[in-house]
Amino acid sequence: MRTYLVTGGAGFIGSNYIHYMFKKYDNEIRIINVDKLTYAGNLENLKDVENRDNYTFVKADICDKEAIRKVFAENDIDRVVHFAAESHVDRSIKNPEVFVQTNVLGTAVMLNCAKEAWELPDGTFKEGKKFLHVSTDEVYGSLPDDDNAFFYETSPYDPHSPYSASKASSDMLVKAYMDTYKFPANITNCSNNYGPYQFPEKLIPLIINNALQGKDLPVYGDGKNVRDWLYVEDHAKGIDMVQEQGKLFETYNIGGHNEKQNIQIIHIILDTLQEMLPEGDPRKELVSEKLIKYVTDRKGHDRRYAIAPDKIKADIGWYPETCFEEGIKKTIAWFFENEEWMKNVTSGDYQKYYTDMYSNK
Repeated sequence: MRTYLVTGGAGFIGSNYIHYMFKKYDNEIRIINVDKLTYAGNLENLKDVENRDNYTFVKADICDKEAIRKVFAENDIDRVVHFAAESHVDRSIKNPEVFVQTNVLGTAVMLNCAKEAWELPDGTFKEGKKFLHVSTDEVYGSLPDDDNAFFYETSPYDPHSPYSASKASSDMLVKAYMDTYKFPANITNCSNNYGPYQFPEKLIPLIINNALQGKDLPVYGDGKNVRDWLYVEDHAKGIDMVQEQGKLFETYNIGGHNEKQNIQIIHIILDTLQEMLPEGDPRKELVSEKLIKYVTDRKGHDRRYAIAPDKIKADIGWYPETCFEEGIKKTIAWFFENEEWMKNVTSGDYQKYYTDMYSNK
């Protein structure tokens, strides 16, 4: 049975990845989820799998070298999928040091602990061991408003926020370990994800939640910043395919072919909510374009991101299966079916989940 160490598995993308992997492999794999449970970590995301015999949760900080060493020492880890990161740009602008600590130092600890556990006396590594570092397209900076301009794996790094700078730094560490030690790793750089379990500080769940409550829908600047949107399950599939079929030491860009302006996203969400809400539902009256409020632009706001996933398609046959119009309907339907989850997150009650169980660990 192959054993996976997933960092940040209680977060948005990490929890979706764990669900995807159990759906695909069931009892053929074992997953150990290491998460510090910061504000973005929510164990309610994993209620459906928490009692599986082949799933283990470990509350630990990836910056805690001894805690991570212990996980490797007590388990024969075959795969590391490293999601754990501070990821919200606005928060990075207010407190950059936290992002450097988690994203840079935490990645260094993960690399060192995996290297210690997997390295043989002759400097080579145990057969079949692989480390996958999950990163972002934001490390490449900003593209011009040109439909022919895209990010490729060869694009130079040009980060503009403390968040993207910290992720770029962590990418460089992984590249250094691959070059220096021939450490068995890959890097993936993905576009903006959306889907179930996404924390409501992010654009899509924020707009869905606010619109249903008749609250303002804040839009930075002119609303014409462009992002490439990737449905989170497609991302999970891509990560699995890179780990199993990707060439070692390579970087793969995972993009959605779903470029949209932020203001377009908001209009699509409003139209989809109107379509999906049944007649007589009082929330239907609240959902309106009148809620859109333009606010002062974010500092250092990148204008456009767009990934060309040509390499991952050519090397391993991955492609994004979910168009945005389909994905947003699936996302909204999930939020309709899990309104209690959203209430717990927005109220802060989710942070009380399992507090007693892990308070003394």
